[in-house]
Amino acid sequence: MKPPKVIFLDAAGTIFGIKGSVGEIYSQVAQEFGVTVSPQDIDKAFYHSFKAAPPPIFPDAEEEDIPQREFEWWFRVASNTFERTESLELFPDFTDFFSELYIHFGTADPWFVYPDVLPCLEKWRNMGIQLGILSNFDSRIYSVLQALGLREFFSTITICTQVGYAKPDTKIFTAALEKHNCLPQDAWHIGDSVKEDYHGAKAAGLRGIWINRGVGSRVY
Repeated sequence: MKPPKVIFLDAAGTIFGIKGSVGEIYSQVAQEFGVTVSPQDIDKAFYHSFKAAPPPIFPDAEEEDIPQREFEWWFRVASNTFERTESLELFPDFTDFFSELYIHFGTADPWFVYPDVLPCLEKWRNMGIQLGILSNFDSRIYSVLQALGLREFFSTITICTQVGYAKPDTKIFTAALEKHNCLPQDAWHIGDSVKEDYHGAKAAGLRGIWINRGVGSRVY
């Protein structure tokens, strides 16, 4: 098989995963603010809140306003999560709590790199294949990749909040391809979502590759 010119990779759930679960991390940080909530209850509530939220895209936002819009988007998801568990009013100041939580997910602490990732990245780089991130993550991806020692492998990072389109929309794939001056048929995209990564890539003309990481969190 002819090697691709570019391999795009999804981020969370593909090259790095969350330690434990969203519920466990939310619960741990909440406890630091004097609020005790079951991780299982948070997981269930978070799933519903995240799925009910609109895509994190801000086509009308100025570039300098995007980080604040990302923060506000996640604030709504988190507040809805704790509202569903009937614990929102237990926080003396939910904004203080959420600010701490938001910063935490921009560090290496809640994440781990899957063991097959570094060998693959090094192999592809040695083969002369260009590598890019193509993700529905937000601007914290830059600090997370840096903290996990992965930033050096990727010449481009394309994320939905900055492009204004979210996977599986073909426009985000087109935006990523343009950064490499690459035709769709010369690129692969690897990700853990059948809908967003596999079908999204195929619809845009790339070779879609689904990686099954099993039970895990793609949301943060």
